[in-house]
Amino acid sequence: MSPSIADVSGILVGHATDAPGATGCTVVLAPPDGMPCTAFVRGRATGSRELDACQPESLAGRVDAIVLTGGSAYGLAAADGVTRWMESRGRGFRVGGGVVPIVPAAVVFDLMPLGRFDARPTPEMGAAACDAAGSVVAEGSVGAGVGATVGKALGLEWAMKGGVGTWAARGGEVIVGALAVVNAFGDVCDGSGRVLAGARRAGGGFAGSADYLAGGGLPGGALRAAHHTTLVVVATNAALDRLVLGGVARAGADALARRVVPSGTAVDGDVVFACSAGALPAPAFQVEQLARAATEMAIERGVRMAQGRDGIPGLAD
Repeated sequence: MSPSIADVSGILVGHATDAPGATGCTVVLAPPDGMPCTAFVRGRATGSRELDACQPESLAGRVDAIVLTGGSAYGLAAADGVTRWMESRGRGFRVGGGVVPIVPAAVVFDLMPLGRFDARPTPEMGAAACDAAGSVVAEGSVGAGVGATVGKALGLEWAMKGGVGTWAARGGEVIVGALAVVNAFGDVCDGSGRVLAGARRAGGGFAGSADYLAGGGLPGGALRAAHHTTLVVVATNAALDRLVLGGVARAGADALARRVVPSGTAVDGDVVFACSAGALPAPAFQVEQLARAATEMAIERGVRMAQGRDGIPGLAD
């Protein structure tokens, strides 16, 4: 079994997939008592819910789950199902009459071309992803990644399939895991900078989205239909407060910028969550570096494990 974010004890991951509609959601469950979490917004077209709960000054001080979902803003409804699932189990921020689950969420835009515009993740799908959550994490064309595509600078017809990827990096007893939903406008590169999946040329090979745009090339429909965004959750067994986790989230964003070129554009809604699910003392510099390594590989696996669909090729085919 490959390393995954679930190598961090207490972290569970579940997917709910609408294959015909080419959409879905992915839920990262925290340990039962929740976990500190910080979010860093890199993109400029973000769709989200309760990101303020991830700020260092927020009252709750923890999250109970993180929802990554397709369906653009409509898909945020999946978080309602996660909240109800948590409440039914007494998990959440305790108040006088019960609990209020803290469930931040972020979206990718997958409302076509692979599925139907009216196919969106629902509260029932959010609850189903919680029911399915476990320590074995499915990758590729599942959950929030089922309708994902990458490399759209020349238009969707020249794109390739994206998906969900996960990885974990270790330094002694310290573990940092990452999970990524890769639905980027830009190309996805390997560690050497070579394009793995991206905008294809009509005659074969890759166009090189960054060079194409730098030369004055116009995005092929990208600004009319923003089918983009990469979402990342980083988790560690190191004991870190939310202020330090802000640096870990930024380290994940560094990795995103290294592997997705270009990233954080005006049509991407990239968000990186960083969470502490353990009590192990560890230097922040170590956790940040491991976060970079785990995030880079999670993004790479998001395209390596993706299966093609509707004329858009995937690397797993």
